Amino acid sequence: MFYYHRRMDLEASDLDDRRRRWLEAVLPQGRTTVDDAARVDLIRAMEELKSTLCALQGDLAVDLDASQRAQQAERGERAERRGGGVAAQIGLARRESPHRAQVLLGMAKDLRAELPHTRAALREGRLSEHRARIVVTETSGLDPADRARVDAELCADPDALEGVGTRRIESLARAAAQRLDPASAVRRARRAEGDRHVTIRPAPDTMTYLTALLPVAQGVAVYAALRAAADSAVATGAAGERGRGQLMADTLVERLTGRGRADDVDVQVAVVVSDRTLLGGGTEPATVPGHGPVPAEIARHLVAHAVDPDTDATAWVRRLYADPAGDLVALASARRVVNESLAAFLRLRDQGLCRTPWCDAPVRHADHVEPAETGGATSATNTQGLCEACNHAKQAVGWRQGAGPPLRVGRHRVVTITPTGHTYVSTAPAPPRPAHPPTSRSPMEQRFARLIAQAC
Repeated sequence: MFYYHRRMDLEASDLDDRRRRWLEAVLPQGRTTVDDAARVDLIRAMEELKSTLCALQGDLAVDLDASQRAQQAERGERAERRGGGVAAQIGLARRESPHRAQVLLGMAKDLRAELPHTRAALREGRLSEHRARIVVTETSGLDPADRARVDAELCADPDALEGVGTRRIESLARAAAQRLDPASAVRRARRAEGDRHVTIRPAPDTMTYLTALLPVAQGVAVYAALRAAADSAVATGAAGERGRGQLMADTLVERLTGRGRADDVDVQVAVVVSDRTLLGGGTEPATVPGHGPVPAEIARHLVAHAVDPDTDATAWVRRLYADPAGDLVALASARRVVNESLAAFLRLRDQGLCRTPWCDAPVRHADHVEPAETGGATSATNTQGLCEACNHAKQAVGWRQGAGPPLRVGRHRVVTITPTGHTYVSTAPAPPRPAHPPTSRSPMEQRFARLIAQAC
């Protein structure tokens, strides 16, 4: 769905000569005829090469950040706004989310400024990017002098990291940091309590991970209460065929929703389903925005169960309109406020996920592709669903966006040009197919689609 133009070649002089020769020997043909011992050597060398490239990526990211900040300063950008959009550019280049790119950029800055031994271990292939990030995270609350001591203690000796796994290096870094500055560890724990939150993300087989980050005492208390309720159900014979884990999950749902049974929850999630799947017994998967595909039979069960008079659940059905090619173009308004209807349409069309390439964050903002202050229309064609971070990133100096030419099937596209001139194209995900999608559009059908989009 996404692609970009332009590439950057890394100078071979930046790579270790031995690893560079092996890379040139193996990659062109994708396979080698060497013996097994050499294959193991190659696997190790490539793992070291990955670490080296990660270190070089970090250095380039830091240099890009400094250069972009300098250019923004020359343009008169206020100091507090400088650096905006840099992490988003790095994320697009690395095919990572903006949040992940921001983490990697911050890590690269810390490695260069305060953790030279960790940075050297990463460049030399003795430390993976993930383990280097652990050292950065566990020492983040220390002052520069103490941080330098932990850095030297863990990574100055080339042999000290040999055989040290991820959990071990995390323990070593945390223990060293707490030994040098115990007050900092207490401050971090106090700050962490302010980060408590609840998140939801898709799980395989139409399931969901509902995760709560809580202070340890509260988390243990919640778990103990759920387990006690499950044990009571088992002891009284109310469990039926449900296991302890199922009982705990059902108790959580019942207590949070106030329902007598976990199955009797209101169906308030948006299930985008084709006519054939809902009414004709088709197998085309439905879609839950933000979650992904849902098997047709499960979608029908959700709707049927929610309208069953023997349950306490309730379902609301909202009409979705598709053009003759089957592309989602409008929906019936439940209120007279146009902005709310359009925002709901964007969440359905973009399936609940930010339209920025490689960003999987939930949609938070209904954004104008071409800004309203420059004449951009408030229409389905000129709007997109973005997360908060991506919406702010595109406001930085030098970013440009426009609605791209539609594909033959009419799916919405957005073209983004970054300050460095790289171009990325985002295409809206495909909705469930209707019963009889045509292979092409006639001029009349194209006009119908435009009229519906303008009226949305």
